[in-house]
Amino acid sequence: MSGREIIEHSRLIPKWELRLKRQARFHNAHSSTSIEGNRLTLQQVEALAENKQIAASSKDKQEVLNYLEALDNIPKYAARKSIDVKLLLSIHKVITKATLKSSKDCGAFRDRQVFVGRRVFYGTQLKEVIEYMPPDTKDVPQLVKEFLGWLNSKKTKDINPVILSGIAHYEIARIHPFIDGNGRTARLLATLILYKSGFDYRRFFALDDFYDENRPAYYETLKYVQKDKGDLTRWLEYFTEGVLYSVNKVKEVVTKIGLVPKPDNALQLELTQRQIKILEQIREKGKVVNKDLRAMLEISRQAVLKEMSKLIEMELVELVGKGRDAHYRIKE
Repeated sequence: MSGREIIEHSRLIPKWELRLKRQARFHNAHSSTSIEGNRLTLQQVEALAENKQIAASSKDKQEVLNYLEALDNIPKYAARKSIDVKLLLSIHKVITKATLKSSKDCGAFRDRQVFVGRRVFYGTQLKEVIEYMPPDTKDVPQLVKEFLGWLNSKKTKDINPVILSGIAHYEIARIHPFIDGNGRTARLLATLILYKSGFDYRRFFALDDFYDENRPAYYETLKYVQKDKGDLTRWLEYFTEGVLYSVNKVKEVVTKIGLVPKPDNALQLELTQRQIKILEQIREKGKVVNKDLRAMLEISRQAVLKEMSKLIEMELVELVGKGRDAHYRIKE
């Protein structure tokens, strides 16, 4: 069973389901804004999301709040029949509101030429080095229209959603249709496509952590497409590696706290805290005996038997052996 299948089929109590979604939400908001220079820490992002006061610039706080709002809007965006120009502009408007010098640039295509660059020391002065020059401003509306037309066409129906998501991410970065916020819009669009396709319907993945951990590699791989005459192979390999990284991180958590049911029995179960501890212990040790559980939970032998009977009835664990050799293990 693949990592994604383990995640999709895991039976989690609502508390754990909510916790994984919250963590992914915080990580995505932190990483996607951090990539573009936002200075808030993950802890500050969590505090801000919980309406707590933090010491940070108003712009940094607004960027994070905007991205959190855009993430929360994903189900609403996905309910639209297609990802059209109006939706793309709406996403950008949410992501950039109250953060740009001119409000007219929020939710609107750029009306002037921009470039991607970096500052380097040249002698004793800082010099701006152009690393990427996007298409001419006048071409932006048509390029976006053509790309979204392709994205919504029958030609993409059989494309793996991860590949399609990676292509969308790259195309928005390449066209660079906005004055600012292109990276955040591209990453939000990629996340939306994965959700819309059902790939991340539980919204557990923090896709942007991988890119934020090594920003130079992220930008260099994006730029490499230009050097390789538009060949997306290297970028898509990198992008899919990032998705796999996110899937494996969630898999580690789910393997510890979750249970993998048979595909035809993917029901959500309500487990008590005591039962969760028992399952975590079995996951860690491979098997446990009554004595181990009595010591861990500080309960009687009969109480252990009662708890294990419930878990056996749920078909989550099984009793193996008899007498002194009797032990419990996760049911395959």
